[in-house]
Amino acid sequence: MERILFAWSGGKDSALALYTLLQAGGYEVAGLLTTVTEGYERISMHGVRLPLLQRQAEALGLALEVVWIPQQCDNGEYERRMREALERYLAAGVRTVAFGDIHLQEVRAYRERNLARLHMRALFPLWGKAPADLIQQFIALGFRAVITCVDTTMLGKEFAGREVDPQLLAELPAGIDPCAENGEFHSFVYAGPIFHRPIPFVRGERVLRENRFYYCDLLPA
Repeated sequence: MERILFAWSGGKDSALALYTLLQAGGYEVAGLLTTVTEGYERISMHGVRLPLLQRQAEALGLALEVVWIPQQCDNGEYERRMREALERYLAAGVRTVAFGDIHLQEVRAYRERNLARLHMRALFPLWGKAPADLIQQFIALGFRAVITCVDTTMLGKEFAGREVDPQLLAELPAGIDPCAENGEFHSFVYAGPIFHRPIPFVRGERVLRENRFYYCDLLPA
């Protein structure tokens, strides 16, 4: 049984990648690694509140390893803080980190390069699979997710707060990756086959940040 660290964003690709690994067998997840922004206390980029992230980890029955990063964090500081967290797991015998990336080669290369410096390896259980097939699988398996953040340079703000379901897929404009691999949107998974129980929440206000990202705030219920 190989012990791994799982890079957890709280979104749909993370959930499906974790499901895929657990179904494959042979892996023990030592922890969920998530970056949370200081001051906001929310999952970086996704905008999900820390208490909801904590409830996800509890519902998964897995330990949560939060890496705190500053607002407007540059790459150097991000990498330094990530390295500190990774070194703790490396010292405990964990040498593999799993990710939910699908097809962005530059992102994969970046992750592999940073891990190689620590003599660790990256694992990509969804790599190379068709996004349209993956999102259909996600829904068919019974996962439930809501869109928490939309990049309005690529997708309309009206999609913030929408459920990830067949109707959403049918209404996505042409050219939008259905798994949002290009950053079109981010999501929060609140139920599915890897969770012991659903995570209750209510939709709060919708807010525009940086004149670009439209967030739907989710409140723990």
